[in-house]
Amino acid sequence: MHAQLFEIHPMTEREAESVCGWQYEFPYDIYGWMPWEEVKQLGIEFGDPELREQQYVTVYQSEVLCGFAQLFPLGGTTRLGIGMRPDLCGRGTGPEFVRAVTAEALRRIPGQEIDLEVLTWNQRAIKAYCKAGFHITDLYERMTPGGMKPFYCMVYQEPAQ
Repeated sequence: MHAQLFEIHPMTEREAESVCGWQYEFPYDIYGWMPWEEVKQLGIEFGDPELREQQYVTVYQSEVLCGFAQLFPLGGTTRLGIGMRPDLCGRGTGPEFVRAVTAEALRRIPGQEIDLEVLTWNQRAIKAYCKAGFHITDLYERMTPGGMKPFYCMVYQEPAQ
């Protein structure tokens, strides 16, 4: 499977609502969202139309919604937030999915550093990120809804030509 098999589109309100309905199994259930009406009413993340337009994209394969990503500007870096549809997780398509999102971030701002944060226990995601060209550069704790948790920062390194 190749990155070009995944297509990136601006996230619509309908897609945002769909993402809020995704149910992840434990321990990945922490990646779930509040119900769409709450996200929209609070105007948080992709519930804010302006933020959704500026930072959120959806990822499709063969006209099927596979996931989404946030391309968050952070100084001279674009920080990725990545979410794959729960029933597609763990099936081996993660690295290509992440490459497609990374390619979109680089298309938007060529030469920009691309990074992401991942909980240290999420080895499934860490493996996919490593296969997609990311490397662990830092370890730190930060606040989550469940309290302080350890995270890795991973930075994308383009393959040598």
